[in-house]
Amino acid sequence: MNVTTIGLDIAKNVFFAHGVDPHGKVVMQKKLSRGKVLGFFANLPPCVVGIEATGGAHYWARELNRLGHTAKLMPAQYVKPYVKRDKNDPNDAAGITEAVSRPSMRFVSINTPAQQDVQMLHAIRRRLVGSRTALTNQMRGVLGEYGLVFGQGPAQVRRGLTAILAGDDARLSVAAREMVADVQQQLTELENRIADYNARIERVCAADARCVKLDVLPGVGPITATALVAAVNDGKQYPRGKHMSSSLGLTPREHSSGGKQRFLGISKRGNTYVRTLLIHGARSVLRHAPRQTDPDPLIRWALAVQARRGKNIAAVALANKLARIAWAILAKERTYDPRWTPQRGVNAIPV
Repeated sequence: MNVTTIGLDIAKNVFFAHGVDPHGKVVMQKKLSRGKVLGFFANLPPCVVGIEATGGAHYWARELNRLGHTAKLMPAQYVKPYVKRDKNDPNDAAGITEAVSRPSMRFVSINTPAQQDVQMLHAIRRRLVGSRTALTNQMRGVLGEYGLVFGQGPAQVRRGLTAILAGDDARLSVAAREMVADVQQQLTELENRIADYNARIERVCAADARCVKLDVLPGVGPITATALVAAVNDGKQYPRGKHMSSSLGLTPREHSSGGKQRFLGISKRGNTYVRTLLIHGARSVLRHAPRQTDPDPLIRWALAVQARRGKNIAAVALANKLARIAWAILAKERTYDPRWTPQRGVNAIPV
């Protein structure tokens, strides 16, 4: 079987492989159970295997590379235009085969197990923070029906619950006070677990030289630094910093026609979590910047943008800059210089 390119449609239990020869002729169509995938590919000559970058794709890509194949991951939205007719496993696999052979196709870098460890760490912490937010919002709503109103945020709710249990408010029955005590215990347990995961992230950051370099950027701490490295690794898959920023959805969408350019809001493509961290970090920088007596050139630029366009656009613009600087630190192995200023005729960047 002279197969050179295979499109592998992965799922939880049933996979489908579509293979073609060097001339694009279909030479193989096979349905596989999960347990037989690696055995099947072990008996094939080395070939290019295209996979959509969905759940479990990084694992299969690493395993296929170990068998001597060249696994390539592609964003699902880039594969969809190549799927003909109705959606089913054979058509999806054929579309993947067609997409992976396109010279203009953009591929997703394959995560290492170390990257996935850090991503799991962030995923668990994010779930815990979401549970804490849900719990505090629920208590603010429930206790508001008793006339007890707290400010927003976990700290405000925690102080409010402590004050309720320490006092003897007649508006709450004995049963209600017991439930408040139970919720306070749940909140304390959640905060302790969040603190534990924050400490783990700080240890991961301190142990990785790349994260330590990113940690000095304004608005970037251990959480953002480790999440960024886990998402893009060394960033060398991007030719320039603007490409990494674009992959994180921090650049404008374009809707142009007839030579007339029209730019819209940011695309919001790619990793939502990392993009959110960068934008929140930029907001924090802008919020504290007026207190600085001698801000860095980067912060002065962001303040000028804020004066012209408003705080929201300035925060996204600063996040875009931070993503580009982060690329230079990761891909070019440089260090951040907060007092960098551009030089005429020199293609320099603020690192």
